[in-house]
Amino acid sequence: MAEILRPFVKEIVVGNPLKTKAIAEAKVKTDKVDAEVLAQLLRCNYLPSVWQPDDRTRQLRSWITHRKALTTQRARLKNQVQGLLGRLLVLSPYKLLWSKKGLAWLRSVQLPTHERLVLDSLLRQLLIIVQEIKTLDDQLAEVARHEPQVPLLMTIPGVNYVVALGLLAALGDISRFQDGDHAAAYLGLAPLTRQSGNRCYHGHITKAGSSQTRGLLTQSAQHASRHPGPIGPFFRRLVKRKNRSVAIVAVARKLVTIAYLMLKNNEPYRYARPALMHDKFAALKMLQKKPRSPRSAPRSATGLAEIYQAAGPPNVTSPEVLPAGEQRMLTERKLKSYVREIYRPAKKGRLEATQPPTKSGRPKGRPG
Repeated sequence: MAEILRPFVKEIVVGNPLKTKAIAEAKVKTDKVDAEVLAQLLRCNYLPSVWQPDDRTRQLRSWITHRKALTTQRARLKNQVQGLLGRLLVLSPYKLLWSKKGLAWLRSVQLPTHERLVLDSLLRQLLIIVQEIKTLDDQLAEVARHEPQVPLLMTIPGVNYVVALGLLAALGDISRFQDGDHAAAYLGLAPLTRQSGNRCYHGHITKAGSSQTRGLLTQSAQHASRHPGPIGPFFRRLVKRKNRSVAIVAVARKLVTIAYLMLKNNEPYRYARPALMHDKFAALKMLQKKPRSPRSAPRSATGLAEIYQAAGPPNVTSPEVLPAGEQRMLTERKLKSYVREIYRPAKKGRLEATQPPTKSGRPKGRPG
């Protein structure tokens, strides 16, 4: 509506209905009275307004919202298929029902005629939705190629190009935020606070802002919580005294504050795993050029700084020149050896394991 009216007026101001108490609490409430109250508030410069995104940001928001709708529909279809099998007491022989073998079994399993008809219909719809998601992801990968801030955000653990585009679309111009806490509050990841006198109550998160971006960040937090860098110890320390879901939301909020500082200072994440960063950037290039699988791409035998230099993100701060507070944090969380390992150029051949070994002496598996 704002874009339709913009060519006909000098200026467009979009008010925030959550903060316009003069209209919500009025005794006489009609369109004419509301318009007059808005005009008076605007004349006195008391009308709470909201930031209006540019065309590029609106386009990204539209794509991310559409992708969220597709993934929700895909999950609904999968739940219907599993519900049908559960109703018929049919147990799948495969642990992953949506793998190639699992889908082949679904297409060939013997069911009553009317249930077979329903299952085939659900599988056809699921195939269409999966193809639509793949087409949209290919388009988003092409968009990510022209966004210089996407490779920067992809250095955060658990953040791929879809999450990076969703975060850029939700935040828009980061210069309008005072700090990372305000950016997290804008996305609804800040706790609700009610204070009166000496009493102060902190509740659940406000859930203001983009629900699609919060969902993407929560999925990223699931992977980042297993990262051997500072985010992993932060999650494990918090989950000892909080519910796991609360700790995951706290990690999502931490990712927003980290992303804000990275965008503000134009610096990649300092504690990423070189092997994982190589795979991320290789996979993005494979999606853009569409040749063979990213798993077949050879790995460069370099450390984190060399990986960033080859992939395109700005230079990263060397561990030797980190601030004293950050050095103290690494010492307290026993991450000094991990940092030295990821910045050390690897030997020729494969990249060295950057995750601490288990009791058996073998390195742990790579998180997503």
